[in-house]
Amino acid sequence: MGKSGASGHSPQYYIGTSGWHYEHWRGRFYPEKLPRAGWLRHYAGCFNTVELNNSFYRLPSEKAFASWYESSPDGFVFSVKVSRYITHIKRLKDSGEAVDRFVTRAKGLKEKLGSLLYQLPPNMRRNDEVLKAFLSGLPPGLRHVIEFRHGSWLVEPVFDILHQHNTGFCVFDMPGVSCPLVATAGFAYIRFHGSEELYAGCYSDGELSGWAESLKELADGLEAVYVYFNNDAEAFAIRNAVTLRGLLETY
Repeated sequence: MGKSGASGHSPQYYIGTSGWHYEHWRGRFYPEKLPRAGWLRHYAGCFNTVELNNSFYRLPSEKAFASWYESSPDGFVFSVKVSRYITHIKRLKDSGEAVDRFVTRAKGLKEKLGSLLYQLPPNMRRNDEVLKAFLSGLPPGLRHVIEFRHGSWLVEPVFDILHQHNTGFCVFDMPGVSCPLVATAGFAYIRFHGSEELYAGCYSDGELSGWAESLKELADGLEAVYVYFNNDAEAFAIRNAVTLRGLLETY
């Protein structure tokens, strides 16, 4: 599966990190004395997007979504990791009600809602019928993305199913796992989980330069490209996101 979209224009790049609420970023990224309540505003002064991760463990309140909306500037975008209840407990089956409840809450971000990420468990093997049924029931008009963690899903027929439902494929990079670089909708979604060490390891400038080249090629004809660094240790995610953004601007 190659790409879906019409060529001839530059995509909008959204490059940031997976989460922003890391105490060990104090002093490395956040000013030492900046209260936690001011962290999102500080973060959003440096990046145009963030991936909400705590929503995977617990559905944030309406008040929380409203607060995030108010604490970020115009044009800022939140991608939201969908509840593990849907992906890990229900394993996509009979989850329509839970999806609707989650999406209704996430819509509190209004025009700042980017993509909705569904990360499947590593032990969930390929099942085309379950995937088709799930995708058919997703609320329209939103950018939905699936991150497969079991290798059996990473094949052409699955990409075709995603394409047919205009659903994004999450490209991920993590130690010891090979993931194809494909886009199955009018946008691309990439997660960097760490170089050499999961959720840690800093990507070298050489590695990121190679990625920038590949992403430029993938992005041709797409509307948007979402990129999130999940290697929060030592604030490597911040450093790598800034570097990749600079590289993409110069290519």
